[in-house]
This record gives sequence, C-alpha cells and structure tokens, in this order.
Amino acid sequence: MQKLALIFFIAFELCYYLLIAQTGIVEHFSSNIFIIAPLPIGGVIGSVLSYYIKTSTKNKILAFLTIQLGVSMFYPNLNTLLLFILGISVGALAPLLINELKKASNIQLGFALAISYALGTFMFTYEASKRTNIAIVFTLISLVCSLFLNIKEHKDLTKNSSNFSLFIMVLWIFLDSTLFETLSRDLNTSIWRDGFTLEIITFHLIGVASAFYLKMEKNQKELLILTLFALSYLFYFLQEGLILSIVYPFVISFYNVIILQTIVKKDLKTLAIYMIFIGWAASGAGLFVALENLILYVPIIFLICLIKILITQQKKEIPCIN
Repeated sequence: MQKLALIFFIAFELCYYLLIAQTGIVEHFSSNIFIIAPLPIGGVIGSVLSYYIKTSTKNKILAFLTIQLGVSMFYPNLNTLLLFILGISVGALAPLLINELKKASNIQLGFALAISYALGTFMFTYEASKRTNIAIVFTLISLVCSLFLNIKEHKDLTKNSSNFSLFIMVLWIFLDSTLFETLSRDLNTSIWRDGFTLEIITFHLIGVASAFYLKMEKNQKELLILTLFALSYLFYFLQEGLILSIVYPFVISFYNVIILQTIVKKDLKTLAIYMIFIGWAASGAGLFVALENLILYVPIIFLICLIKILITQQKKEIPCIN
C-alpha cells in the first residue's frame, strides 16, 4: 500500500503541475505574463518556505496539498491573491515531492513518471478552462496518498548516477520549456493536437526506461541530451510532426530522470534553492522566449554549448607533461 501511495502521490502531483500550474492557468489567461506573475512569485516564496517551516515533512505536504485543494475549487477563476497562494503551495510541494523520492526505488519512480507522462499527454488537449474537476481530483488523490507515505529510504534511486551541474540542468529545462511553450501555441505543428498521442506516450516511456538502463558516461549523456534537443528544434522548424513526436518526448523523459537522480541527493534546503532556478527561473525564461517569438535565436545557444563541449573534450585529451 505504501509503495502504491508513493507512486500515485508523485504521479498525480506531477500531472497537476503540468495540466494546471504550467499549462491550464497560462492558457486560461491567454499567456498574459502580468496577470499570471503572482503564480511564479508565490512559487519562489513557497520553495523557500518548504525548508524554513519547522514541522515534519509529512505535515508540510498535507498542509500545502490542503491549500492547493482549496484554491483548485475556484479554478480557473483565480484572482491575484489566489494565484499567489497557489504558487506558494505548488512551489513548496516541488522540493518536498523530490525529497520524498529518497524513499522510492527505481521501479517506483519509473512507474510514477510513466503514469504522469501518459495521463498528462492523454489529457493535454482538454480545454484549459474546463479542468476544474481535474485540479480537484488530482489534488485529492495526492492528498489521500500522502497519508500513507513511508519513512523508509531506498538506496537504488541514485545508484551509479552522475552529478550534473545546476547550469546544465537549467539549460535543459530552458530548452524544453521554450520548445514546449512554442509548440503548445503553434497552430501548424502541435504534436499533442495533431493525432500523435500514441507516439508521444510510447516514446515518453522508452525515454524513462532508457535513462535508467543505458550505461553512459556523464559527458556522453550531456552530449546526447543536447543533440536530441537540437534535433527536436530542427524537426520543429521543418514542421516534421511525426519525427518530432518521437524525438522530443524521448529527450524530455530521459533528461528528467537524470535531473531527478541528481537533485534527489541534495538536502531539503538545497532542493528549495534548486527549484527556484529549475522550477521557476528556467521555465519562466522559456515561456518568455516563446511568447516573444524569439525561438529562432535558440540555435545560437546550441552553437555555444557545442563549442564549450569540444573545448572541454580537447582539454581532457591533452596529456599532462611533468
């Protein structure tokens, strides 16, 4: 029961973030940055509060999920104050959720991500203003499951995983957020609305499995992820929806597992700081680039990163002379 509770807690809270906080609110308010600004502001404050509120992790999860549930009942008609409060709850729950991953095995995390990707993809086309029931039900499921969370920690989630820098993780999320926000608004190439649901779900699952079982060096993973993102942007520019629905979901799942394996090693205070940059700054920057139609400048970032990787590789290959 405790294993299932952890899986569903992770899965449905991730789905809530995708369908409500990340896309539902943004779409409902027509991507007006000034209107939705209280959400990320609250998110940053919530991330900090997740550490500085001195009570048990379980009590904090229950409290913030209760707040999330209360605000969800008013969705999508959220005023400035409710957006700010929702931001606090979602922002606080993000590091707390990742902290709970210390209790998960690779199999549990894999199932949780598989459920969230499949369910999130399947319900993505549901009209944003009509997701009230989704917001309430998903929060209720997470709330009930949180009552059964175990205190025992597993050790295999971070076994043989590498430590990636905050910079590279922020870069991945920025590239993902920019393409995601652009695609979700593109009437010509919107893979979620163009009948590629099965392909997207399938390659999300393949991406999750590959991240766990492919044996690669740290620099090889960085290069692979950057290459797959470059291909995703290329296929977007070429309007190749089918190929994009294969490559892009794969890299999303692949890099997210790697990020989780890296940051789950951190203490709650560090997680709170990381989520400010990963959960809000990087995704917010991606949203800004998408809204301002600046995506054509993103390939410059790929060029800079490629040069940096080549220089780094060259330095490693130069033998030391004593």
